[in-house]
Amino acid sequence: MATEPLPLRKNAGAAPKAAVPIDASKDGGHPLVRFDKVVKRYGDHTVLDRLDFTVERGEHVTLIGPSGSGKTTILRLLMTLERVSDGVIRINGEPLTHMRAPDGSLKPATEKHLRAARRKIGMVFQQFNLFPNMKVLQNITEAPVNVLGMDRDAAEARARELLDLVGLSGKIDAHPSQLSGGQQQRVAIARALAMEPEILLLDEVTSALDPELVAGVLDLLTDIARNTDITMLCVTHEMSFARDVSEKVLMFDAGRVVESGSPEKIFTDPSHERTREFLNAVL
Repeated sequence: MATEPLPLRKNAGAAPKAAVPIDASKDGGHPLVRFDKVVKRYGDHTVLDRLDFTVERGEHVTLIGPSGSGKTTILRLLMTLERVSDGVIRINGEPLTHMRAPDGSLKPATEKHLRAARRKIGMVFQQFNLFPNMKVLQNITEAPVNVLGMDRDAAEARARELLDLVGLSGKIDAHPSQLSGGQQQRVAIARALAMEPEILLLDEVTSALDPELVAGVLDLLTDIARNTDITMLCVTHEMSFARDVSEKVLMFDAGRVVESGSPEKIFTDPSHERTREFLNAVL
């Protein structure tokens, strides 16, 4: 499935989409994302321990598990904000943080290679990370214009469409300080989508919000998940959201995948005792 600008294949009122077999002829038979024995260490502390998992194109995958289990580190590695200590991450079969040497071996990627790789991936952070000195419209258009080379008029038209999508068409000229936390996170979601990423990463996007603002942001993300073909990889402690939007849930503990499966399997009949302990504590 090709990634297009939002809104994609909108089907208002549709039931959550089921997992669809991937047409391997369109992507060379590769999963969109593959972690291949990935290790991440900080000094003597191993955060990710020979991690293996895949995400198919168009799939919605949620990572759950206790704090400190390595979930956010996975997103930061995909966003190339961190480098792997060992192993390889591949996007569409090609190394993300490595490059091929003339002899075919892999070597650490240059910053130019990493900048190009980031264009395929959008991330929404816990703390919004908006530019406080820029109005909402410029927050959304800055990267498409300066990173993608998009014409400014086209970028602004796109930004207006996205602000309408996230329910903030009346806040184009506001500064972030004039917005509520929920509104700022909606702008951050629009900013990520403005880059037309193949993959959208969501890192505990409601954790910094007041409780009464959480539902609105989760409803927006649910609409995006149900009505578009964008690939999503989400870290969350909102278990009802994970159940509603995911086609696959991965349970992490101590830097490894303890268990993976459909939301129905993980939330109603988990196989691993660690999964049962975690869900008993958070549900």
